Amino acid sequence: GHTVLTFFKIVKLLKKKIRNINNMGNRNTTPFQNLKDLPNPLSESQCVLHKHEILICGGFYQSDCCYSYHILKNEYEFICVYPSDVRLNEHCVVKLIDNNDNNSKGSNAISLLSFGGEYKHTLIMKYVSVWDNDNNENKMNKSKNYNEWMPLTDNHGHPIQIGREYDNYRGMRSVIGGSNNHLLFITYQRNNISVFNLNAFQFIRHDTFPTASFNFIRYHCFVSKSENGQGQEMVKANQEKNIKNYEMLLFCYDTGLSIEYDEDNNTFQFDQLPVCKDISSFNKYAYVCVNGIILFFGGWNDKKWTASKSVYKYSIQENKWTTFQNILPSPLYACAAILSEDDTHIHIIGGKNDIYITVSTHVKTKVRAWDSSQLSKNEIKFVIQYWIRTLKIKLGWIDDFDKIIMKYSRMK
Repeated sequence: GHTVLTFFKIVKLLKKKIRNINNMGNRNTTPFQNLKDLPNPLSESQCVLHKHEILICGGFYQSDCCYSYHILKNEYEFICVYPSDVRLNEHCVVKLIDNNDNNSKGSNAISLLSFGGEYKHTLIMKYVSVWDNDNNENKMNKSKNYNEWMPLTDNHGHPIQIGREYDNYRGMRSVIGGSNNHLLFITYQRNNISVFNLNAFQFIRHDTFPTASFNFIRYHCFVSKSENGQGQEMVKANQEKNIKNYEMLLFCYDTGLSIEYDEDNNTFQFDQLPVCKDISSFNKYAYVCVNGIILFFGGWNDKKWTASKSVYKYSIQENKWTTFQNILPSPLYACAAILSEDDTHIHIIGGKNDIYITVSTHVKTKVRAWDSSQLSKNEIKFVIQYWIRTLKIKLGWIDDFDKIIMKYSRMK
């Protein structure tokens, strides 16, 4: 009986500890750490992760330089400049996934696709790390057109343009998905979604989605459910059943949508999601999807012409919002957020402040500061063992109690 009572006491204590982590955002202490400033002020930047590098690919208007930020070294290295005939204005950059490359995970080379924006372009870059100290290898990479933006061409060398002439791609968002990571999903104003087949180099679907108001959908949050643990399990289950459904989430102003794409039938299903009042007047926020939640940082209120310094959390499984007030070091919008390779840190890069000035700031924060489930199994086990010693339990404790405590301590 004593052991059972102690079991419930530990569950209660661990829940309290996790609640303290959840409430961290409302304390006066800041969970953000300043990193080395960007080489240039930058807003509306596009960032891609490659191992321990964050590739920063241009930004709004005259910001046409690309850099690699080395997470471990806290240093930047120049990569290249966009071609002189390309004018950047809220474009997109995504990392292409080659499922046929068995060495892709260990490879030092990746392919980046840059496209869209107000003045459309469609370019590709084969990137190899600029942090290699071998100058001869760097010269060889240049001769092979690595680390340079080149026109995207089909298998016959013909240039490919993503986007119809009348499509407004300013403030667009995109994700890569599909059964073979061969589909590019593009969401853009006013309320459009398109599917581009990267293998066939052509659009296979254009559709529109419902919105909660007359606001244009742009500068929004658009993520794949497979970017988080819960979504990956769902994708795996669908693959085992040979179901080719791909799920995405979209948030902008007061519109929240769950979007499901049926690859076999080439159809969409849209279901509305709630949007908390605090964030319903904003867009242009930075966002990341990790471990079943979406975190939003800052944002812009078009009606009041004000920037936010709040952090918001949306739990996908619970369909629930949380707001942490006044937590960014200063108001910020048009910034970029990206996860580290091990999903433990979020980097927030550039943006504009509340007086519309583009900044060169770069900060990071721990995911666990906003998500209690990031308390690892080993950390929870350590806490449990400490309490077992403190509460002087000698007999009757079984390993299964550890598993039960881990499970129930994470329940709200």
